[in-house]
Amino acid sequence: MTNQSGAIQRGYRKLRYEWRASGPVVTWAIVVICVAMWLVEIFCRYAAPRQFANIIYSGSFIPGLAIVKPWTWFTSMFLHDPNVLHVLCNMLTLVAIGPYLEGLLGHWNFLALYLICGLGGSDGLMVYSAVTQNWAISAYGASDALFGLFGALLLVFRRTHTDIRAMLACVAINFAMPLFVPRVAWQSHVGGFVVGIVLTWLLLDGVPALRRRPLWARMLVYGAIVVVLLVILAVVLTPAWVLRFGR
Repeated sequence: MTNQSGAIQRGYRKLRYEWRASGPVVTWAIVVICVAMWLVEIFCRYAAPRQFANIIYSGSFIPGLAIVKPWTWFTSMFLHDPNVLHVLCNMLTLVAIGPYLEGLLGHWNFLALYLICGLGGSDGLMVYSAVTQNWAISAYGASDALFGLFGALLLVFRRTHTDIRAMLACVAINFAMPLFVPRVAWQSHVGGFVVGIVLTWLLLDGVPALRRRPLWARMLVYGAIVVVLLVILAVVLTPAWVLRFGR
């Protein structure tokens, strides 16, 4: 018991140190949650198929049920396909770019950016459903939030005069992936990417009166505005029959 207690205390001290040193605490927390959820999915897929189906249905983002099941805006970011490549590629991407942005923005600002970009990805799917009238499609995965981080990173690199050609090539390859890999929700990727660029631009430039405010204050203001606009857009795009069904 003493050794276990000492290990817990050492882990806690290391976590506090990483938090104060702007280490990638939030990045790794997201990785742990996503991997843990994926392991639960794998277990249920073989041990309890009905429960597995319920997890996917209840947690995936379905545009036609987004207003009825608002929690799916968030749960869909942490679910992945049982195929190991889906979660592996997303988590490797997050580990590659997350620590830099988290160190730059701070823990809470990075988390806010990540989640808001994920919401933007869901709205991208909503727009597609409204245009095609296909409200039965669904999506899940961290890639919409990751594309938002790509957009943020491009603006930051451009501001710091960093060569962005390699990053542009990486983004282009990821956007071209639906041409070669089936069932990729490119609509969510576009939505997350656009929101990531818009929110980062607001944080870097935005309203002149807010430019000298602390980053957390700018994120609070601009993040809230973007979230409200995303929710309004989703409500406006949702067909009337869905709203009636949700009552």
